[in-house]
Amino acid sequence: MTTRPVDRRMFLRASGVALAVPMLETMQPAFARVVVAAPRRMVNICNTLGLYSGAWFPQTTGSDYVVSEYLRHLDHHRQRYTVFSNLSHAEQAGRQAHNSEITWLTSAKHPGMAGFQNTISLDQVVANHYGYATRFPSIVMGTATAQSQSFTATGVMVPADSSPANLFTKLFLQGTAEEVRRQTQSLDDGGSILDRLQSETTALRARVSAGDKQRLDAYFEAVRTAELNLSEVKAWQDRRKPVIDVEPPTDVDHADIIGRVRLLFQLIPLILETDSSRVVSLMIQDHGVVPTVEGVMNDQHSLSHHGRDEYKIVQLKKIEHGIVRHFGTLLDALHERTDSNGSILDHTTVLFGSNLGNANSHEAKHLPILVAGGGHQHGQHVVHEGTDDAPLSNLFLTLLQHSGVEIDSFGHSTGTFTWS
Repeated sequence: MTTRPVDRRMFLRASGVALAVPMLETMQPAFARVVVAAPRRMVNICNTLGLYSGAWFPQTTGSDYVVSEYLRHLDHHRQRYTVFSNLSHAEQAGRQAHNSEITWLTSAKHPGMAGFQNTISLDQVVANHYGYATRFPSIVMGTATAQSQSFTATGVMVPADSSPANLFTKLFLQGTAEEVRRQTQSLDDGGSILDRLQSETTALRARVSAGDKQRLDAYFEAVRTAELNLSEVKAWQDRRKPVIDVEPPTDVDHADIIGRVRLLFQLIPLILETDSSRVVSLMIQDHGVVPTVEGVMNDQHSLSHHGRDEYKIVQLKKIEHGIVRHFGTLLDALHERTDSNGSILDHTTVLFGSNLGNANSHEAKHLPILVAGGGHQHGQHVVHEGTDDAPLSNLFLTLLQHSGVEIDSFGHSTGTFTWS
């Protein structure tokens, strides 16, 4: 019998199956009284169409800055977050005007141009560091599509979950015994596909050039990593999901941008509180429709290109007020929820901002960036002084080191970014 060739897409499907599994129940009675060190967590949230700078950035600096229009929604948390000005990634002009959204968490230059390959994203560095301490090393979400800002070390995008209802099911609703059996069988099938793929590639290795052998060796390493991941996932398979007293969400219409943001924000505290994952990323996307926001008559994308038209700016700010207001509600929930070590927010680094500083002109400079929680020193508006922006990668490097990742550089960092 001849062996059927396995193409790359079959391999990726096999890898994808390994991720589509139930979540871990970590709050078992046997451990209810055990006090453990607080896990460090990370949440990354990007509004890809920018935040209107006149309403976002404070006009003054330091700890006694005058709160801006948008930040009023968060000001009761002033001592729990820091606002940054004049940070960005270098050389973000890409093939398309909005390509900077795929490099917000990576800092790779010239996104989408010929020969471009993305690099690993901030969240995936942390996820790789924690590994399978939780059932999912990371949760990646999007408000509209499977597109995300999360990329592996080989520059492959991690698909986003865009349905709050489906994500809730994957996280918290236990399947039947037969469904669990089928999931286990899918994992076993995935492992056998990798075995066949490795066997055929080994035979191929004897017939290729030295350069191709290096490429195949790198591919073998990726296969071995995937096989290890399959074993890790299967080890969690029989463990029950967390039991939570929360009604499952019902997905809302695609045009209800604020509603979808709200539902996904509501899942984040549940994910962290149950230790289902310690790394969560959310991409707030262009929905391409007129949102169901009172007083808004145009889609968010066209409003972001307002051309300084005050009528359009008023509409744009209605949408962005809704996003920032619900972000404030997320900070409320993370602060109010506690474990044996105190507030979850105290042990969760929350990054919020955008890949565009001026969406009207697609400018990826002077980005709106906020960091909350995580045990960092907060309560300021920190402005980098200089003719050029400071590398956002420097801030990312600081956040990575604070998360326990032993790393000396990230992306195009030139050092860490410190503030006091």
